[in-house]
Amino acid sequence: MIQEAYNALLAKEYGKAFELYTALEAKGEATAYYYLGFLYFKGYGVEQDTKKSFEYYLEAATREVPLAQFEVALMLENGEGCEQNESEAAFWYEEAAKRGNIDAFNNLAAMFKEGRGVIQDYKKAYVLFKKAAIAGNASAQFNLGALYDIGLGCEENKEKAIEWCRKASFQGHKKAKNIMMRMQNDGQIVF
Repeated sequence: MIQEAYNALLAKEYGKAFELYTALEAKGEATAYYYLGFLYFKGYGVEQDTKKSFEYYLEAATREVPLAQFEVALMLENGEGCEQNESEAAFWYEEAAKRGNIDAFNNLAAMFKEGRGVIQDYKKAYVLFKKAAIAGNASAQFNLGALYDIGLGCEENKEKAIEWCRKASFQGHKKAKNIMMRMQNDGQIVF
């Protein structure tokens, strides 16, 4: 039934997907809570309801579904469907990161860099950005480049800053592309 529900979702048969995931929820299937949260968040097959979405995501998160943990963190960080709580968001980003969610590493790093919901720690930000950057996250590549550029949490290294910014640019990161274009136009680098 799990595959059938997922196939219905892929086929954009949202009403059918909702029915199947509701049946799986009744059986306690952890990922069903995540997908019900997704359906409510998007308003697919049901009326959009970010509060219900948050509740379903949170249930899936407590059942250790990494993508749900990431979504809960995002919603807590932005106060979407729930009361904004940055320290709780940092907790859920960390839980998702522990389970390998690369986007969670980047977002948690940003919180450490800015001191939002956690005590500001540039070294932790550097370590987390680097892990996500190496895994190919364009935002983390850009953020790591920015740390190298001014030496936050690491030694200042303009060459590494350019290298990571270039990687982000190649992946389509807008700010990175603009910086690389500006540097190229100014003759600072040869692409």
